[in-house]
Amino acid sequence: MAALLYLHGFNSSPNSIKATQLKHHVQQHRPDLTFICPQLAATPATAWAQIAALCDGMASPFGVVGSSLGGFWSTRVAQLYGVRAVVINPAVNPHLLLQDYLGEQQNPYTHEHYLLTGQHMAELAALRVPEPANPERIWLLQQQEDEVLDYREALDYYRFARVCIQKGGDHSFVGFEHYCAQVIRFLGI
Repeated sequence: MAALLYLHGFNSSPNSIKATQLKHHVQQHRPDLTFICPQLAATPATAWAQIAALCDGMASPFGVVGSSLGGFWSTRVAQLYGVRAVVINPAVNPHLLLQDYLGEQQNPYTHEHYLLTGQHMAELAALRVPEPANPERIWLLQQQEDEVLDYREALDYYRFARVCIQKGGDHSFVGFEHYCAQVIRFLGI
């Protein structure tokens, strides 16, 4: 059975709005797919180890979708596992973006407390894909009024990928539920 792997963003969870919307779409319209959305560890090296273990264990075809920091992870999965990815308002340079969040953190979904450190930024920098080698396997969904990320970074980084840029919106990607069927078709699963 083919699988759809959804990777949530920084301080998020499988209970995020987009993860829930995609899960419900799969349940209603594609029950032949296995929907996988793990609670990722708060720290980068541990989160990547989780993701890699999941991908290594996949016996069937799969595609990956990720939002924000999950988009960063999804790009790495596409690069290393040769699968298609949909990245939603992705964090292109999280090692720079998250500098403002160093220190004590609490995940609002899980209530987990942890310390975000400079070492974690170094881990993110080391895990970054310098430039996607097969950008045709990636679809960027980006809204210009993202209040967290500068959308132009993603447009530059994913310039050879399939791109859907929208005026307005925000970091949550307003209206994502209308893209679920197209996302699955793009992933080819």
